[in-house]
Formats: sequence, structure tokens, C-alpha cells
Amino acid sequence: MKELKVQPIRNGTVIDHIEPGAALSVLKILGVNGENVKGTVSVAMHVRSKKDEWKDIVKIEDRELYSNEVNRIALISPHATINIIRDYNVAEKKSVKLPEVVRGIVRCANPNCVTNSNEPVETSFLVVRERPLTLKCHFCDRVQSNVEKYII
Repeated sequence: MKELKVQPIRNGTVIDHIEPGAALSVLKILGVNGENVKGTVSVAMHVRSKKDEWKDIVKIEDRELYSNEVNRIALISPHATINIIRDYNVAEKKSVKLPEVVRGIVRCANPNCVTNSNEPVETSFLVVRERPLTLKCHFCDRVQSNVEKYII
């Protein structure tokens, strides 16, 4: 039986252990689309992991992630790992971490919240539950899930 493999990248980022089905959301968070890509982008969805579980994987050639991008990924896949690849080797490996308080990267679903007005207020949410991710607004106490569509 032939096995197809994804080609290794020389330099860039591999985002591994993404929640199954969330790879396309990761690409959206990173702003990756067909028009702004300079190197190869590989997406593997619903791949069996060594732990006999399922995961997604995203490889982006010639790009390293900023910390604010890693924080956004943590919101939709809190157990993902980020591997920085340099000269075909893993130069850095880190796990994303969902913070206890999420600031400035999610907007409140409540249209009447002070954070959705013209006031210069940074959003702030308490993480109520990790799975499914549920946040509580610091200002209006709105509890919201389905956070993906509110990521700034």
C-alpha cells in the first residue's frame, strides 16, 4: 500500500494537534488566503495521531507566527502545538495556552456592551469553560460560546 506524505518545509511554521475540523479556521485567523501566500501552505484534516485520536495539521512555508496569532489559535484549538522550522529542523516547539483572561482579541456579542461603543475600552473576557470554549465579558457579564465568529 502506498502512503502519501506531505513534503517537509525548509523554513516556516507547522501547527500540529489542531482540533479536528478547525484547520480552515486557523487559516482564516492567520489571514491566509489564495492571494497573499508566498510559499506552500499544506492542510491535513482528520489525520490519525499517534495517540489514536484525530487532529488537523497546517504547514506554512516561510512564515513564523506572531504571539497575537498564537493567542487567537488558542481560542479555537487550545491543545495545538506550534513548531518553528528552520533549515528543515524543528528550531522551537511550543504549546498554545489558553489564558484565564482573554484581552483584546475577541469582541463581545452584546451590541450594547461598552466595548462595542466608541469608548476606548479593550475587551476582556474570563474563560468560564475550555470545552466548549465559553467566555464571560468583564464589562456586561454576557456569557458567550461560538467564540470563533467573534475573534478580532
